[in-house]
Amino acid sequence: MRDDQWDKIKDLLLAERKPQGGRPPNNHRQMLNAMLWVARTGAAWRDLPEYYGSWFTVYSRFRR
Repeated sequence: MRDDQWDKIKDLLLAERKPQGGRPPNNHRQMLNAMLWVARTGAAWRDLPEYYGSWFTVYSRFRR
């Protein structure tokens, strides 16, 4: 995703850290790029390249 595209939508996403604490979430931009990769390629979630992180984390965020 290009920087100008990211600048238009980044404020629509939830805060990076929950007020009650817990584990910090992964980078929103990385998660979105991973979801777009799956949509663009038509690949299964388990085939997501490792540099996007855990396929299950990306899939869970996609479901929410």
